[in-house]
Amino acid sequence: MTISSSFSAGVAGLSVNAARLATISDNIANSATFGYKRASAEFSSVVVSNARGAGTYSAGGVRASTMRLIEERGDLVGTGNALDLAIAGRGMLPVVSIADLSGPLSDLPMTMTRTGSFRTDADGILRTETGMVLLGWPADADGKVPPYPRDSISGLVPIVINSNQTAADPTTVMNLGINLPATATEAGSTTLPPPLSVEYFDNLGTSESLQIEFIPIVPVSGASNQWTMQIRDTASGGALIGEYTLTFDDTRGAGGTLSSVIMVSGGAYNLADGTLALTVAGGPMTVGIGRLGNPNGLTQLSDSFAPISLTKNGSPIGSITTVEVDQNGYVNATYDTGFTRRLYQIPIVDVPNPNGLISLSEQIYKVSPESGSIFLWDAGTGGVGTIEGYSREGSKTDVAGELTSLIQTQRAYSSNAKVIQTVDEMLQETTNIKR
Repeated sequence: MTISSSFSAGVAGLSVNAARLATISDNIANSATFGYKRASAEFSSVVVSNARGAGTYSAGGVRASTMRLIEERGDLVGTGNALDLAIAGRGMLPVVSIADLSGPLSDLPMTMTRTGSFRTDADGILRTETGMVLLGWPADADGKVPPYPRDSISGLVPIVINSNQTAADPTTVMNLGINLPATATEAGSTTLPPPLSVEYFDNLGTSESLQIEFIPIVPVSGASNQWTMQIRDTASGGALIGEYTLTFDDTRGAGGTLSSVIMVSGGAYNLADGTLALTVAGGPMTVGIGRLGNPNGLTQLSDSFAPISLTKNGSPIGSITTVEVDQNGYVNATYDTGFTRRLYQIPIVDVPNPNGLISLSEQIYKVSPESGSIFLWDAGTGGVGTIEGYSREGSKTDVAGELTSLIQTQRAYSSNAKVIQTVDEMLQETTNIKR
């Protein structure tokens, strides 16, 4: 009966507007919730087929479908915590509940979030106050991240930062900028520059040194412009690890620069970059003395011995002072000696349909058949965004827009209630006909 269909349509109208009111109330309640994604109720009409040109019409009503607009991105809000993380662009951070760490992660579904305020707990695990643990790929001791599976969670581990962790950075590169006195290679000279000791750090952070001696080759007459350079390693008990014959140019324009380096013993001299390939007790070390004809490195000018520039990498043992995450997702620890080490890499999780993810509490999402399969990208590649430290993603709720929708929903609900009231009055009139 047509009048009965009107009653059903009115009831359906009340139901869908109640659902819309629920989404609005959820959105307004979470207007200050970091990472919150707006819920939306969409209405669609229900049509009951009628014969074309028929004199009657049956109301089909309306149905509502609700969804969470996960794909929408909120504005980034700056904070004072280096481990407050957010995604600038597409993608999410991989996380897992701390309650699930008792079992293998490979047995768990992928869960993720857009933003989080991470801090270390008593065990050094990087987690939020609600117990969501940040996951990443561990780096090797040299800071390189080996290849891991990109389509599963199996390579990920909880990120653990031990505040009392110590580390040392061995010296692998050294550059010598030294001026030798040209007068020392002249006939009759007895000048002998003092030995030079250059500190370096071994694989255990212990301070060692290279003992470098420059011995002038004095001719019978004139000037030889030649030196014998001997390099000894204190970590090897003062053993000779390299001996070279250095010849300097005395022509106009290139005067004072190296013209040739002849290896007597030790590692070879590289003409391309002006380095010596030495081997100290802990392993190989590259020592730069300058390219031929280049004034940067060893020179022979005037009558003074002057170590102008002695640079090297490496540092002694140190303790962690700060931990930060860069835009590429690398977790870097800085030590009190100035040394920085890469500890982990946080990948960006992406799915073909973010709006198809299953929404959980605490702004956590889980994959579903509608979202599609995951893929783990390096941050800033493959169309995914970068990871921003000192940042949180703000709520996507527009309070003004939600209040406007609230007024519209209230009016629509009242109108549908009026339809039901009118149908009730019409049915009452039909009943009164019998009296």
